[in-house]
Amino acid sequence: MLAFMQLIFRYGFLKLQKIDLALTDWQYGLLVLSTVLIAAAGYVINDIFDQETDKNNKPNKVIVGQSISENKAYNIYAILNVSGVAIGFYLSNVIMRPNFAAIFILIAATLYIYATSLKQIVLIGNIVVALLLALSVIIIGVFDIFPATDSSNQEVMARLFSILIDYAIFAFMINLLREIVKDLEDFNGDKQQDMKTLAIVLGVQKTTKLVFILSFVPIIALLYYVNNYLVPNHLIAATIYSLLFILGPLLYFCIKIWTATSKTDFTILSKVLKWILFFGILSILIITLNIKYHASK
Repeated sequence: MLAFMQLIFRYGFLKLQKIDLALTDWQYGLLVLSTVLIAAAGYVINDIFDQETDKNNKPNKVIVGQSISENKAYNIYAILNVSGVAIGFYLSNVIMRPNFAAIFILIAATLYIYATSLKQIVLIGNIVVALLLALSVIIIGVFDIFPATDSSNQEVMARLFSILIDYAIFAFMINLLREIVKDLEDFNGDKQQDMKTLAIVLGVQKTTKLVFILSFVPIIALLYYVNNYLVPNHLIAATIYSLLFILGPLLYFCIKIWTATSKTDFTILSKVLKWILFFGILSILIITLNIKYHASK
């Protein structure tokens, strides 16, 4: 999903604009690879520290301690992290902003701290994971738009960067909901390990009601966006797409979360949110093509 998201924003949005970008195609491929490697390292370190919890929550998917040893997992974690940060350091020097390498180090360090301590703090761990996904959208602008900005294109570049930020906010909202739902899904295993997730602190019923309330935030944001940007610009195809493939599933999620109680319910709703995120990301391509079609008429 991470690589798909970054590729869509590059080739389904930025590349379709009449602008010069800072990175070449292969350099952008390295940016995607770097973020994927660091994210993969985050998954590995998380699996290392979640061995006992995973045995309860997803016994058929436990890898560390069964398919591979813990020592080997640590080696894989180190290789993935070093590779991802090294690529980030190279790209930072390519755009002549060597201090930007700190972004990759910060992400890697945050993922480690999340796995070892933050995830056990109520809601903080959920927010951190959601923020990191949002950052993977913003980093596109940081490395591809910002270095190519000058006085002649500043207005256009600022507008494009603001669109990326809008999508980063959307990704944050949906992923935050999904992280809380995943905690509801893993309630039994987390409780046995004395985890302090929102679901355990508030209880399943209160948490589902909170998620129900929070789910109105992206719904209202989407309706505002459609009403203020898509409809006034007569982007009919993009409007229909947004209502059918993003708003529709969001309303479905909103209705179902109110009565959800079982692990199966939460597993399904987590997948619904994943599809909402997918269709939300894809909307940037639909909107861009709709704008071009409308402009050509």
